[in-house]
Amino acid sequence: MLTTKLNRLTVALTLLLVGLALGILVGMFVGGAAVPSELGDVGDLLRWSSPALRGISDVAEAVTIGSLVFAAFALNPGTKAFSRVLFSAALSAAAWALAGTAYLVATYLAITGSALSLDQKFADQFYIFVTDIQLGQMLSLNLLAAFVLAVLILFVRKLFGAAVCAAIGFAGLIPIALSGHSAGSASHAMAVNALGLHLVGICIWVGGFVALMIANSRIDDVDEQKLILTRYSTLALFAFALVAVSGFTSAQIRIGSIANLFGTGYGQVALLKILALISLGTLGAIYRTRIIRFFKERANTFAALVLVELVIFGSAMGLGTALARTATPINDYPAGELTPAEILTGVKLPPEPTVLIWFTTFKPDLIWLLVCVALAGFYISGVLRLRRRGDAWSPARTVSWLAGIALLFYVTNGYFNAYEQYLFSAHMLAHMLLTMGVPVLLVPGAPITLLARAVAKRQDDSRGVREWVLWGVQTKYAQFISHPLVAAGLFASSLVVFYFTPVFNWATREHVGHEWMVAHFVITGYLFVQALIGIDPGPARFGYPQRLILLIATLAFHAFFGLALMTGDTLLLADWFGAMGRSWGQSPLVDQQTGGGIAWGIGELPTAVLTIIVAIQWSRSDDRDAKRLDRASDRSGNEDLSEYNRMLDALAQRKEDSR
Repeated sequence: MLTTKLNRLTVALTLLLVGLALGILVGMFVGGAAVPSELGDVGDLLRWSSPALRGISDVAEAVTIGSLVFAAFALNPGTKAFSRVLFSAALSAAAWALAGTAYLVATYLAITGSALSLDQKFADQFYIFVTDIQLGQMLSLNLLAAFVLAVLILFVRKLFGAAVCAAIGFAGLIPIALSGHSAGSASHAMAVNALGLHLVGICIWVGGFVALMIANSRIDDVDEQKLILTRYSTLALFAFALVAVSGFTSAQIRIGSIANLFGTGYGQVALLKILALISLGTLGAIYRTRIIRFFKERANTFAALVLVELVIFGSAMGLGTALARTATPINDYPAGELTPAEILTGVKLPPEPTVLIWFTTFKPDLIWLLVCVALAGFYISGVLRLRRRGDAWSPARTVSWLAGIALLFYVTNGYFNAYEQYLFSAHMLAHMLLTMGVPVLLVPGAPITLLARAVAKRQDDSRGVREWVLWGVQTKYAQFISHPLVAAGLFASSLVVFYFTPVFNWATREHVGHEWMVAHFVITGYLFVQALIGIDPGPARFGYPQRLILLIATLAFHAFFGLALMTGDTLLLADWFGAMGRSWGQSPLVDQQTGGGIAWGIGELPTAVLTIIVAIQWSRSDDRDAKRLDRASDRSGNEDLSEYNRMLDALAQRKEDSR
């Protein structure tokens, strides 16, 4: 039986690679990448071997990361299925490393026109490529993740280790996303986000599916097979949505119109990929509505659909590989004489901001747009689940949470996202809203408490979202960084570390730095506010008087920082903010001083709100303590009051006797 299952698995993986080859072949002929280039053609060998190596590397990468995610989310540690999936992930990582290395060499040969050689000159030039040229650096970083995982996974025995390895794998996707679109183009940030999210979705979807097959080969119990299929279906639904949204965004950037979709080679390959996505989504719907519910009766149907789905998965990845080698119909690179703003940011300087622009500008950041939609959707879903079973949840908490999400959405997708690269004052106001305004609204929503109440606890040793979140907030690391003093220290020191070190330059110029900046501001602000007014699980909080002192002391530091900027006469990032060529608005130095005024003055409103909330909580705490003492006194027949009176009488008698 085991041999049969392993043979079926081998057939399934073979079909995945067959689909990959079919997708690359069709995609390159339809898109035109199979035709020799008139300008510096690389030759037949590199023209076909390079995409083949890239495709194999992508498949191995997806199987590695998806298997790790599946193991961390769906399987019990210590079981045969868990061990088998991890071992397969290690083998996939090794294949990823080998195929990726070959692709790196092929890319170097194609770009330089060199011939493969073992002499020192070739080695020296190749070393320059992987250390000094951005494309070589990005591919090398991706390879580094593969080599690390190929070794590290072999030592994993627990869920935490699988999750850490999955995180390393996702980190390895970042260089690929960054190398997939030029930093000099107008849509660089959106394109990088779309490609990165697309890769994440594909890895979870495709790799998780292969991991499901591997796990089933080690599980004999039909009910357990159905259980892990149900868990994979949840992952697949999330991944499908991620792939669909990010794919649509990429199409908007690179294709632009329906005419280009049907009338260009790039559009036609993209259309084939869309059809593959629709087919996979249809199969996923069949799984959720028919197969899972009657899994015992339809096991043979499931096995047949698996084979079909693997071919389509492989074909979709092959089409994606061919698409990366096909010329896009839209060129968003700046043309003609470039303005200073275009040289620095890739886009023209926006118009002078007006009141209307503040509320109508929309510059989406796909990552934070999806984060906001997901956080709002999951929260509402949890509240509705509680109500359906008759449990209460405060409407005020829901309103507060959704207001915080709305503010986060506005800051990351509206006026501030469009203007913070050009105006330090806009950047500083966005910083203050992210670190103070958004957390003040999010923390009272008590999302962890809602999650713990709304989502059912798993009955085995695996970890779903509920188990991972509750485990995370109880770790020593989480307890440490959320301690009131540590949270306050992070909140205050971030200002100095961010603005007066090279971190500010990195976060301003690099897309990854910008995304890190937004996450850092929100998280440090959330931890600080949680330490003051939070009701979610966490470390022991200070007493209410100490909380007020901590609040005043920390925000006083903000005020001093703002004062330093207001009175300073040195422009931060002069070669950026001072080189934009703005002809409207305040001068860069005056604008920076305005930003200092924002940092100094905007803390007053959140401080007032936090002070009021702490005072209300303090009052309610005193009321609860008084009621508790009254109930205890009533249960004892006012014995505590009688004892207190006897103590007073004894003191009075002692004083009388001393006279």
